[in-house]
Amino acid sequence: MFKKLLKWSSEQHSHLPWRENRSLYLTLVSEIMLQQTTVQTVVNHIDRFLKKYPTLKSLAQSNEEEVCIAWKGLGYYRRARNLLSAAQDIQLNYGGKIPTDIDSLKSIKGIGDYTANAIIGIGAGKRALAVDANLERVIARIYAIDIEKGVKLQKEIYKRFYSGEILKELTDNNSRELNEAFMDLGRVICQARKADCVLCPVKRSCLSFKEGLVESIPKVVEKKKVKHELKLLRVIVKKKGNILGYIKSEKEWLQGQIEVPTFVISSTDELLTQYPALPKNFKNDLFRDALGFKSTITKYKIDNLVYEISESEFKKYFKSIKNFEFFKNDSEKVNFSTASLKALSKIK
Repeated sequence: MFKKLLKWSSEQHSHLPWRENRSLYLTLVSEIMLQQTTVQTVVNHIDRFLKKYPTLKSLAQSNEEEVCIAWKGLGYYRRARNLLSAAQDIQLNYGGKIPTDIDSLKSIKGIGDYTANAIIGIGAGKRALAVDANLERVIARIYAIDIEKGVKLQKEIYKRFYSGEILKELTDNNSRELNEAFMDLGRVICQARKADCVLCPVKRSCLSFKEGLVESIPKVVEKKKVKHELKLLRVIVKKKGNILGYIKSEKEWLQGQIEVPTFVISSTDELLTQYPALPKNFKNDLFRDALGFKSTITKYKIDNLVYEISESEFKKYFKSIKNFEFFKNDSEKVNFSTASLKALSKIK
């Protein structure tokens, strides 16, 4: 049933870096990176990360700040912290060897259901199903499983898989290749908003294709997305080559990263507490020539203005603001947020 799919995947996508010189460690790193990130983004960054952390032991001996610096460009830094936690747990409790049974893997801090199944099915090549968003959609369409996308659908797929109702063709002999082929298919051809069924190597076996249900499976309940406009002032203060900043707390976006002083000029979200309001004594006309850039985070579209002032001016206008300190202006050693690096790049 899946011979054409396996051939297509092998011919088109076997060059991906985590599919060459395979190891359980490489699977752990790549699968956590690939969550909520495009394949091309991971391709662009994984070699640099592995150069710094070539082994699980080297990663386990690192710290959160260094790992987040090495993670730059991949976003969603919680994944970097999960990867570090997993490496440290494996090094401490499993002698640095990644286990390949589901119960042990799911007991490791930082590893969830998907990553555990990916390590078993892709890393170890044992029979397992790594249900990511692409695989969830592909399997639902092939077998016409008309259930709402999300936890319910994933549970149903696993139920049918382990009962032998579906995917009997997936065995220890092809688990790695078939899991990756399903992911490739979902990423390239069987996409959420566009399915190129004419090009699909499994269309003859796809029940949704036969029954004209491709566009309606999996069932998606549209949730109203609220978008907010946010205008921020990012203040640059330099002193002997150092940059004024502060460490983001656990309750803030970008936990543990360093951000330059940032203030809210305006926001359509009255409940926003991520940044303090711009002090009233700092008038808009003082930064009318400020440079700027656009960014987004969660539900916010952000207009960032960047303005450089002296340390004495900062104390004058922002004297009530505390917890700032000077950090070395070195993005390789200091975990500046991406927005802060963009802000610094605007100032010559």
